[in-house]
Amino acid sequence: MTSAAATPAVDALADSPEVQRWAYGLVLTLTGIALGVSGMPAPLYGIYQSEWHLTPLTTTVVFAVYAFAALGAVLVSGTISDSVGRKPVLLAATVTLVVGLVIFLFASNVWMLLAARTLHGAAVGSIVVAGAAALMDLRPDHGRRTGQLSGVAFNIGITFAILCSSLLAQYSPYPLRLPFVVIGALVVAIGIGVLALRETHTDRTSGPLRIAKPSVPAEIRTDFWFAALGVMASWSVLGVLLSLFPTLAAARTGVHNLVFGGAVVAVSAFAAALVQMVVTDLEARRAALIGDVAMAATLLLTIPALISHNPYAVFAVSAALGGAFGLSFGGSLRHLSNVVPADRRGETMSAYYLLAYSAMAFPTIAAGAAATEWGLAAIYPWFAAAAALACVAAAVLGLRNTSPA
Repeated sequence: MTSAAATPAVDALADSPEVQRWAYGLVLTLTGIALGVSGMPAPLYGIYQSEWHLTPLTTTVVFAVYAFAALGAVLVSGTISDSVGRKPVLLAATVTLVVGLVIFLFASNVWMLLAARTLHGAAVGSIVVAGAAALMDLRPDHGRRTGQLSGVAFNIGITFAILCSSLLAQYSPYPLRLPFVVIGALVVAIGIGVLALRETHTDRTSGPLRIAKPSVPAEIRTDFWFAALGVMASWSVLGVLLSLFPTLAAARTGVHNLVFGGAVVAVSAFAAALVQMVVTDLEARRAALIGDVAMAATLLLTIPALISHNPYAVFAVSAALGGAFGLSFGGSLRHLSNVVPADRRGETMSAYYLLAYSAMAFPTIAAGAAATEWGLAAIYPWFAAAAALACVAAAVLGLRNTSPA
């Protein structure tokens, strides 16, 4: 028989976030599908280009505004979630995702695409930061496992969303409408779960909201630049992979089925997820070094694969590139997390993501501008070579680094 004195303790336990055993999985799913939403237009850019007569530069600008908006969200959403809680930030970002999908659904011009991508960037940046904090709130003693699962969720979300988008765009009567309806319904369903989520962060901070100031402690600058060069090279590749590569792969192989273009990107994301699941026991700096070198090699291999006009060769090198990306990005992030002082994490990670999103946006726009002038097939080898050099530079810095990981 339960005494009356025990009732408050029972009620407190029932109200604790730990009782919601599904909460951890829900937040992981939300972060995964948010990254999926960011990549799902990739197979559709070719349709927009042909039907709306867009140049490659316009396409890459549409993609890049996402990165700029995400960067802004990354710099402020952590502080906001510390002040008002994780749930309000996650809920607002989920609503913003849906609004962006609705704009995509009814888009009739480039300005609507730009608005939708801006909203999605802000939403995804907020979900990545507040979601990571919520996962740590729910399982504070499983930081390494949470980092691994988050990386896997990101890539699985991109894989699922791009395959779903390309299948619906290819075989449905409404290629620029139905993908956003289906993914939007899924996001709404997840949003209902977020509504039921109990707040995970009860120790609120006070005072005015501040943007996290990017800064790097002097004692870890070599480690930082090793990690930063790795993420800059890998994310610049990701930007072109999601904006221009499906169109280029279709043109070079002669396979114009949208599922092919989507699958080329999806196989890269899926390979990255598999690698991140398998190599968690590999020391972080070593994983990043292997990833940087492998990315340089596979980037160069994409050139003959495209020249061969063989779709199987393009698939194979895309999978290899994805695996190298998983090693490079995952290892670099783990290495930086291991060496950054605990009291400098916010400003250091702000600097890290500032460079990461800049590397996603600016090289992508530059590639689009060059492709508009000289053609995508002509400029891609130069882009691949430049990105490969950046990967090699990151590896050289890593070899010089003697700090413990």
